[in-house]
Amino acid sequence: MAPRRRPDQPDTRTLLVETGLRLFRERGYDRTTMRLIASEAGVSVGNAYYWFPGKDHLVQELYRRLQVEHRAAVADRLPLGGTLEQRLRGTWLAGLEVFAPYRSFGTGFVQVALRPGDGASPFSEASAEARRLAVDLLTEVVEGARPPVQGPAAERLPELLWLAWLGVTLFWVHDGSPDAARSRRLVERSVPLVARLVRLSRLPVLRGTVQDVLDLVDEVT
Repeated sequence: MAPRRRPDQPDTRTLLVETGLRLFRERGYDRTTMRLIASEAGVSVGNAYYWFPGKDHLVQELYRRLQVEHRAAVADRLPLGGTLEQRLRGTWLAGLEVFAPYRSFGTGFVQVALRPGDGASPFSEASAEARRLAVDLLTEVVEGARPPVQGPAAERLPELLWLAWLGVTLFWVHDGSPDAARSRRLVERSVPLVARLVRLSRLPVLRGTVQDVLDLVDEVT
């Protein structure tokens, strides 16, 4: 019979997740092994592999954790209204703050996420929950904007902003500037352009171009 767990004692899966993410932050992805995670968590290697077939599967937990922490970081800001530009800038800058503890893990994170056909890809079925959380947050950003966001791309805008955020994330991973200053400048400079493009998309002359962009997104995602 398995020993009873104290009410204040985390279950094995949670313990492995917490230990793995801590080691990713402290040692980086490449230097963190399942054997090390198991040792630090105080469980057998076989038990660790029972819960996670490999450390790549812990990346999914990181995706989900980052989305939950990102949502919490902007919880007090989004209900206050503001323009799309103001809301998006605050949300993306908050995202960089949430990412900061994992900066040393960034390169390994991208190597795992970009492997063709890998379940750790942000586009994979395994990443569906984290992707939904990210798009839901951007949906709140868009729907709460004043003046309201209108035009043919309005309904798909949260998804498009999520794709743009992936680009910002990739830039952040390779950003060697102190405290990711270049990444913050990228957000500060790009968000006004995004807001301007959203406004311009309402013009009749651009409706065909907007539809072409949406069709392209449907084809490649």
